[in-house]
Amino acid sequence: MSNLKAFSLSLPKAVVVLLALALVLLIGFLDYMTGRDLALSAMYLAPICWATWGAGRKAGTAVALASTLAWFLADRLSGPGYTHPLTHYWNGLMLLLFFVVVIYLLTAFQSAHYHLEDTVQRRTAALQQEIAERKRLEAANLQAERLATVGMMAAQVAHEVRNPLGSITLNLDLIQKEIEKLAGASAHSAEEGCALVNDMRAEVRRIQRVIGDYLQFARLPKLRRCSLALNAFLGEKLAFMNGEFAVANVRLRTAFDPALTAISADGEQLWQATLNLIRNSLDAMPEGGELTVGTWREGGQVRLRVADTGKGINEEQRRQVFAPFFTTKPQGTGLGLALVQQIAVEHGGHVECESAAGKGSTFTLFLPIMENS
Repeated sequence: MSNLKAFSLSLPKAVVVLLALALVLLIGFLDYMTGRDLALSAMYLAPICWATWGAGRKAGTAVALASTLAWFLADRLSGPGYTHPLTHYWNGLMLLLFFVVVIYLLTAFQSAHYHLEDTVQRRTAALQQEIAERKRLEAANLQAERLATVGMMAAQVAHEVRNPLGSITLNLDLIQKEIEKLAGASAHSAEEGCALVNDMRAEVRRIQRVIGDYLQFARLPKLRRCSLALNAFLGEKLAFMNGEFAVANVRLRTAFDPALTAISADGEQLWQATLNLIRNSLDAMPEGGELTVGTWREGGQVRLRVADTGKGINEEQRRQVFAPFFTTKPQGTGLGLALVQQIAVEHGGHVECESAAGKGSTFTLFLPIMENS
């Protein structure tokens, strides 16, 4: 049946009707040549059904009338008449009635078939979408478990390392003072010794920064949802960054959806995620560019987008961009975007990245947050 549908739909309706009428003439000729020796009346159903399926009920009815007329002429011309003079007309009328019943049954079946086919396609698409969503949620849950394990390990390591680092920093300060005293009492310069101390201090500060990121990632506070006017909230926060944008030669463009009113979310965590995305965009535009921050509502979701015109990343990097400890920055810790994803998951949503090398990146937070009534 699907092959017949595909073949019929591949031809224009007028062509289908003309071919069906040609077939009617051929059957009528065979009917006339064989006389009443062979019952060929049922063969007229072939062009009638074809025209009905391929061109609709009206076309099928027209071919049915032509078939009835062809049968009537063949019957009248094939031999002596019946006992009653109206028998020809009665048989033709009954045959036409039979054809019409077949047409209506076939169109009803066709309508049910198409409806069932559309229903199956819709449900298949919905099922595929549900399967994809479940896979995404399973992956998100698995990553959340991994992140929780990483967070526990990071917290333990940070606790053991942070205090010794503070002591090392204090001793470096004392060593630098001693170097300066010794240099003052001798003819040697203290620059080389101070440079070494400053290098060690820089490395200690880098370790402290990494530990700080680990602790922030591991000790993400529990959500404190409240009514949040997202557009106004973002506008206020972005206003404090105008000086930073000017220094970076970055032009800020906002695109806030006016239909988006107050939502229920943790404002500080949401801004922390947005700020991480903005920092990444600024790092991706060392020569300046354009940064776009936008919001819009689609169905039951709130979407927050941060897009830049920076250098972008390739497809392989894009697939790993939310993995903990993965970074494209020489001094990066690889936890910024993982933290963004964790915040999105905590809100019941997720984050997606679209990027191409040399064309910039777009990060979108999907937050299924219901508006407060």
